[in-house]
Amino acid sequence: MQAFQRGWSFIKQAWQMAMKDNDLLKPSVYALLAGFAVTLAFAPLMIGGWLLFSDRGLIGQIALIALSALLIFAQYAVGYIFSAMTIYLIYGYLAEGDGRMDKAWAIVKRDWLDILSLAAASTLVNIVKNQIKDKGKNQGRNFLAGLIDTVWTEAAFLTLPAMVIEDINLKDGLKRTAGIVRNNLLLIGISTVGVKAVNGLIGFLLGGFGIALGLGVGLGIISLTGPQQIVGLAGGIGLGVVIAGIFIMAATVLTSYTATAYHTCLYLWAREVEKAQGLGQPVEVPAPEPLAAALR
Repeated sequence: MQAFQRGWSFIKQAWQMAMKDNDLLKPSVYALLAGFAVTLAFAPLMIGGWLLFSDRGLIGQIALIALSALLIFAQYAVGYIFSAMTIYLIYGYLAEGDGRMDKAWAIVKRDWLDILSLAAASTLVNIVKNQIKDKGKNQGRNFLAGLIDTVWTEAAFLTLPAMVIEDINLKDGLKRTAGIVRNNLLLIGISTVGVKAVNGLIGFLLGGFGIALGLGVGLGIISLTGPQQIVGLAGGIGLGVVIAGIFIMAATVLTSYTATAYHTCLYLWAREVEKAQGLGQPVEVPAPEPLAAALR
C-alpha cells in the first residue's frame, strides 16, 4: 500500500511539473498523434500484404513477418523519438528550471541514429517474444515471453535517458544500464515507488470510463432516434467512438509522460549516486525533487 501511495505522490509531482512547464507534455501528445498517423499509413500496406501473401506458404509468411516488423519498428521509432524529447525536457527543467523545446529537438536531431538503433533492438526483442508465444500456449512459454517483455521494457526505459543525457550509443547505453542495475543503484526507487501500478490503474479507469460514457451516449442517441434511422445510428456510433477515443488518448498521454518522467528521475538519481560512490563520498545523495517528494 505504501508503494502505491508513493506512486500516486510521484504522479502528482510529475504533473505539477507539467502544469508549470507545458512543454514537458507536448512530446507525449505528438507521439500519440504520430503513432496514430503511422498506423493509418501502414493499414493499407498490411491489408494488401495479407491479401497478396497469406496463401503463399513460407515466402508469404516471411513477407508478412517483414511487414509486421516494419510497422513495429516505425511505432517504436516514433515512441522513442518523442520520449527522448520528454527526457531532455525534464532534464532541462530539473537542472535549469525550464525545459526548452528547441534544445529537445536539437537532441533528437543529434541522436536520431542511436534512437533508431534502440527501436530496431526493441523490434527484434518483440519478434522473439512473439515467436516464443506462438510456438506453444503452455504456461512456461507465456511466462518466458512475459519475462523477456518486462525485462527489455525496463531496460529500454533506462537506456534511453542514458543515451540522451550522456550522448552515448546503444551499446554503451545498455552497458550503462546494466552497470546501474548490477550495482543496485535503482533498487530502492523501483521497489518502493509503485508508479507502474498507479499508472496502470489510472489508464484502466480513464479508458474504462471513456468507453462506458461513449457507449451510454451512443446508445442514448440511437434509442432517441430509433435504430432504423441511419442518421441517428451513425451519429450515436460516431459520437460514442469519439468520446471513448478522447478518454483513451488522455490516458495514453498521461501514462506515457508519467512513465518517462519516472525513469528519467530514476536515471538522474542513479547517476548522482554513482558519482558520489566513485568519489568515495559516504553522504546520502538526494533524489530529484519529484522522486524525493514521493519517497518522503
